[in-house]
Amino acid sequence: MTASWDREVDVLVAGSGAAGMTAAIAAADRGLSTLIVESTDRWGGTTMRSGGGLWMPNNPVMKRRGIADSRAEALTYLESAIGPVDAIGPASSQARREAFIDTIPELVNRLEELGVRWAVAKDYPDYYPDRPGGKIGRGIESKPFDAKKLGDWRKTSRTGDSIPAPMQTDDVWLLMRAWSSFSGFVRGARFVFRTLGGLVTGKNLYGFGGGLMLQLGYIAKQQGTEILLSSPLTELVKDDDGRVIGAVVAAPGGALRIRARHGVILGAGGFAANTAWRQKYHGIPGYTSAAEGDLGTAIQAGVEAGADVALMDDAWWGASVPVPGKQAMFVLNERSDPFSFVVDQSGARYLNESESYIDFGHHLLERNEVSPANPSWLVVEKRHRQRYMFGALLADGKQLFREGVAVKADTLEELGEKMGVDRATFAATVERFNALARGGVDVDFGRGRTAYDRYYSDPRVKPNPNLAALEKGPFTAVQLVPGDLGTKGGLLTDEHARVLDVDGGVIEGLYAAGNTTASVMGRTYPGPGSTIGPAAVFGYLAAAHAAGRVAGVPASTAAAPAEQAAQAGEAESVEVPAG
Repeated sequence: MTASWDREVDVLVAGSGAAGMTAAIAAADRGLSTLIVESTDRWGGTTMRSGGGLWMPNNPVMKRRGIADSRAEALTYLESAIGPVDAIGPASSQARREAFIDTIPELVNRLEELGVRWAVAKDYPDYYPDRPGGKIGRGIESKPFDAKKLGDWRKTSRTGDSIPAPMQTDDVWLLMRAWSSFSGFVRGARFVFRTLGGLVTGKNLYGFGGGLMLQLGYIAKQQGTEILLSSPLTELVKDDDGRVIGAVVAAPGGALRIRARHGVILGAGGFAANTAWRQKYHGIPGYTSAAEGDLGTAIQAGVEAGADVALMDDAWWGASVPVPGKQAMFVLNERSDPFSFVVDQSGARYLNESESYIDFGHHLLERNEVSPANPSWLVVEKRHRQRYMFGALLADGKQLFREGVAVKADTLEELGEKMGVDRATFAATVERFNALARGGVDVDFGRGRTAYDRYYSDPRVKPNPNLAALEKGPFTAVQLVPGDLGTKGGLLTDEHARVLDVDGGVIEGLYAAGNTTASVMGRTYPGPGSTIGPAAVFGYLAAAHAAGRVAGVPASTAAAPAEQAAQAGEAESVEVPAG
């Protein structure tokens, strides 16, 4: 039995976040007809609701700002932060690490030529800045962008998931202490004037992930790329030689069989919202900040086509506050600012509260194996509440106290009783922590030791800006669970973003990037934007490699560009085996 194709394009892209949109832009930039299929009813993916940063070592934007970096330093840092290749596995092979670093200048420059306005997060450190090759200022982001430029595409975007303001990365650490420091107040004033400036000029400015995705979406729209919404890719179609030549898409009007002459690129996110998979691979239902379409459908399609997977037991972890009936709220500065500490359910402290969010998540999960720690408790005192923003309490405070996710008391002893922790253990923790805070050195866990720790801190607190004793009531405790920004495991790919099968061979015609893949960053998070940076890079590499293929022919044997165009034009009505 045979079935005809419903549509034919050069490149079919599944997913409309940073990975998918960058792949689509790069494909169209090479003259390939490109179609994006998005599983939800809005485009932009989890990237739209993110901070929008891209961790890009040795990039031209930072160099223009006078921040020195080099290929050698970047690779040295990857080795020191991620670990040796042999210990991580093929997801973080040396070839993939080098491909990531080496492609950054080309990608950043080309997107800039196409219209992206870049800014450098000059104050944001790598997450292990004290390790060999570590630096400050490798993260870049888009400058705020006017959503009105998107026209009808704006209505179908995920701008509702993003902050409708020209917020940028280095605003955050200062705005979080806008009430407590002069530098924070000044940054806050600048942010207000930037916002008012946009409104006065009739612009609807978005920063963070919204700004990035709107800029990329604007480029894709200008290129003439089409997006099919509510259309998840459900199945990959192979020819008799095992090459992927198209896919089945569950469009609103019925299933579409779409031929992809140059290849299919999967950039549809991970499985953070798939509760069954989260229980299977992580042992928890998941408390994610990812978009609701993060169900693993593209990973499943790849596996059914013979692909191998890795790192399925890991995620881009971090502490989150479990808000009943809503998505968990990710926690950043709240746990790092002074006048606070974290304890498990026994009342014992067990980690550096200011460490990178993925380390915090790993440590919470590891602690839970030996002592109940899911949820843990973030304990703060009066000055913390007065000086620093606490996102979850500002947004859902009444509900959190009503549901027991947050508790409050005039004394630490009373607070411990409301938390349900062991009285003696909690009292000993308080005494020990306060003594360390007064001395300024956390000899137990090293809090405040690195530039990353101190990024979210209060320089007015001496001698350690991350440490201050808890002495003034009322005191508040809020539950923390192992939240995440998405999952880390997925399809194995090579340095060209080609998907690999269970024997380590290439599945011709199939590419993947972003959280659909096992991360090149292994089990860690080297710097700000270590999700989006590689997603964009490998989406770009996927399109570049696919451009060298013709109707399922490997790039190494593909015809010259002129012959490609002729051959692509000849193949209009092709029949393939159904299923």
